[in-house]
This record gives sequence, C-alpha cells and structure tokens, in this order.
Amino acid sequence: MSRSPVAGCRLSASRRRTERSWLFPTLSNQRSNTRTRLPLPLLAAALILLSACAPVRVRENPRTVAAQSAREAAFAGQTRWTIFARIAVSNGSDGGSGELEWRQDGSNYSFIVHTPVTGKTWKLTGDAAHAVLEGVDAQALTGTDPERLLLERLGWEVPLKDLAAWVRGLRAAGMPAMVQYDARDRPAVIQQAGWKIEYRDWFDDRNPPLPRKVFASRGDGRIRVAISQWSFDG
Repeated sequence: MSRSPVAGCRLSASRRRTERSWLFPTLSNQRSNTRTRLPLPLLAAALILLSACAPVRVRENPRTVAAQSAREAAFAGQTRWTIFARIAVSNGSDGGSGELEWRQDGSNYSFIVHTPVTGKTWKLTGDAAHAVLEGVDAQALTGTDPERLLLERLGWEVPLKDLAAWVRGLRAAGMPAMVQYDARDRPAVIQQAGWKIEYRDWFDDRNPPLPRKVFASRGDGRIRVAISQWSFDG
C-alpha cells in the first residue's frame, strides 16, 4: 500500500530525502548557505507537481465527525501504549533531535530521548502530579510540571499531555479543536491550543490507522515526530 499523502501521487526518492533532511537536518545542511536557483520553466513545473500532490483537505461534516468519534471511542480504553520514533524540536533559533521511546500508562509516562551524536540519554518520568528529569544535570530534577522542566532545562516546548492525544490522531481533552480531514476521513490537521498538528503519513495496516508522521507547530516552535513502531498493552 502506498504511503504517499494522496493515492496515485507517489513521492520520488529525492523528495523523500528532502523531507528527511528537513525533519532531521545534518550539520552540513545547517551550515550551508548555498542556494540553487531553478530555471523558471522547471520551477513552474515543480510548483504544479507539488500542487497536484497536495493532500486533500475536507472540512468537518457528519461523515468525518462520525469517523473521528469512532476513532476516539476505539482508543478510549487503550491507555497503555508505547511508540519508538525520531523526534526533532526547535524554537526558531535552537533545537535538538534524537531517538524517542515514549511509554504511556494512563497518567504515568516515561519519555526517553537518546541523542546518537553525543551518546547521551535523558529521561522524563512522572504522573499527573509529579515529574522527574534525569540525565540532563548531575542531579535529577523534580517538579510538578513536566513541560516546564523540558522548557527550562532543554529549551524544548513540548505540550506533553496534549501531544499524547495528538500522536494518536485524537483531539486533546478539555479544549475546543478545529479538524480538517483527508480523503479517507482521517485527521489531516488538528488546530488546538494555538498549535497546528499535521498528519503526513499513516500506518494503514492498523485499525483504526495510526499516525506515522506528526508535525506540530506554534509560532516559532516546531515538533516533528516520525514513528517507527506502535504497541498497545491493554
């Protein structure tokens, strides 16, 4: 089954490489100031191709609302899950990336990031009332707000509680949301709490389908999650 955003519009190898380099930039392309100018006819052709491959966006209607409600009902009782992924976070001037192992058990969580470049690993664990950040400083850091610990110690703006819903293609609880859907009634864009969450690829062999690539943005903040494996424990 094609993993292209639109059926019949398969991504080329070069475009997949471009997307990977945008998601996880290397040191070389961060420093490069070289700009390649395309001839006008080629630029026009590229824009037409990108337009043709643009994902379909469908506004909420009774069919899409029913599909999203069914998705949320299916996951309501599955509160124990794990993802393995690559994550990249930036704030417009600084950022970081690494290999992510995220385990969720109700309100209990374990958010572990390993950075292959430095060989370091840090771990954020906790529940609804407590958070512990290890591996950043010599001493473990504790608090009541995991998002504040990440922001103050790493400069990462990650709305952890809401992201736990968004990575599953769900609306975060307790706040309004605007949702656009793709041609298969899966969420394409969720806008909530000032964040724009885009779904770029899916595991279509799961029922309901599970997100493979989740890109979130708010202001200068960017979060990119490319999931390689999902598992549910109950």
